[in-house]
Amino acid sequence: MGTATVTGSWPGSGCAWTELGIDSPRTVASTNPEDENHLPTDSRLPDGPRESWGGRLPQVTKSPTKRPASGKTERIALVFSGGPAPAANAVISAACLSFLDDGAEVIGLLNGYTALQHYDRQEAPLVEGEHYRVLRERDVSGIRNARGVLIGTGRANPGKGIDGPADLADPVRCQGLARVYQGIVDLGVDALISIGGDDTLKTANLLYRYQQQLPAESPRFRVVHLPKTIDNDYRGIDFTFGFFTAVDVMAKEVQNLRADAMATRSWFVVETMGRKAGWLSYGVGIAGDANLVIAVEDLDQDLCPAVEGGQRELNLVALADRIVDLIQVRERRENKHYGVVVVAEGLAEFLAPRYLDGVSRDDHGHISLGNLDLGKFLAGIVAERYHERVGRDRKVKGIQLGYESRTAPPHAFDVMLGSQLGVGAYRALEEEGLDGHMVSVLGQLQLQYVPFADLVDPETLVTELRSIVPGSDFHRLARFLETRVDRLSGWDDS
Repeated sequence: MGTATVTGSWPGSGCAWTELGIDSPRTVASTNPEDENHLPTDSRLPDGPRESWGGRLPQVTKSPTKRPASGKTERIALVFSGGPAPAANAVISAACLSFLDDGAEVIGLLNGYTALQHYDRQEAPLVEGEHYRVLRERDVSGIRNARGVLIGTGRANPGKGIDGPADLADPVRCQGLARVYQGIVDLGVDALISIGGDDTLKTANLLYRYQQQLPAESPRFRVVHLPKTIDNDYRGIDFTFGFFTAVDVMAKEVQNLRADAMATRSWFVVETMGRKAGWLSYGVGIAGDANLVIAVEDLDQDLCPAVEGGQRELNLVALADRIVDLIQVRERRENKHYGVVVVAEGLAEFLAPRYLDGVSRDDHGHISLGNLDLGKFLAGIVAERYHERVGRDRKVKGIQLGYESRTAPPHAFDVMLGSQLGVGAYRALEEEGLDGHMVSVLGQLQLQYVPFADLVDPETLVTELRSIVPGSDFHRLARFLETRVDRLSGWDDS
């Protein structure tokens, strides 16, 4: 692998690379090139082409004429960022095996952008085995159903402070991006496969756009993104890998809690993940046979009115009263003194500021919703309102679900979906010659490629999310299956 030199000043400014301690030659420190034992491997599988031992990936028809003018990709890097998701290793495995079959070298950037965003050739070099890892055949074969993330993950945000296109020409705001860019260039990488959620897609797009503003002689690497989130709130793809596994795991827990509630004549308020959209909570509610689901899409004017300044604020009493109405319907009309309510964690983002003071935030500015324990908090208010309205006590317990689902054994569909996305990264780069695209699937796992520009807001560069549309078929399904409180007097479902 040769070297490349970045010349000139920062685009749009007089700031040279060296002012940030960033050098351009492609040299990266390595302390132990042969160390492969810090992450799981399958030592039973030999190195070398898989023809030698009979294990082959289904062949993909290649179109050499569609490859980029610069030629075949020689070294590819994968980065996984954000929360874990079931079938993550299916994605990594399929992507790596596709490129290894084609003779390319593959490296995994460990723990997201954590090390890269602080990269400096002299002060903070990238060390093999600590910050990145060369991935071989034996490392990525037979791991499609393995839990966790082979290359780890992180929540570092190298694009922090970039709020619009103009900021890409600001050397101060782009320090993190510049370090990531230079680190990847110094690793000799021709293309980057980004795997992650909406924030990771934003970073991938920033890296893509950042390189477009560099001097013409600067080295470049192409960027493709693979969508990942158990929240399933991505635009451009119907379902994201890990979603069905997470729904299945949490729905089974809700079924367990429902049986407990029935035995103890009590209620559970179950909080699930789902910051911006209700796909996960709705799926859990439907599959778990919950009596009510409330997500951010359900926050009408009564539950979340506008307050001074135009901000919307969650009315906890109104929300609790809606649940108390449900409890009373179950008691009076069905003679059932138990049940389960599922709420999405994203409701907590609409709490009054006094509830959020002191709550930590991640590098992307998101509130650490797991620390709020909304389910337990809301359960206490429901119990109080029930006593005030009915005059007797009702046992209401809150519980938080989510983390246990992120590394659960993946559902078969998630493994198939993840594998296809991994292969799709290869096909996007090598067959289609694409740059700045997200790999997607539709129908019977047919691949499609969506430009970053179609997925991000052109003014803020923030990824646009997909919510449940009120009145849509999926929304109507959830409303139909839950216990309705608008039934006519004397209505009987027996």
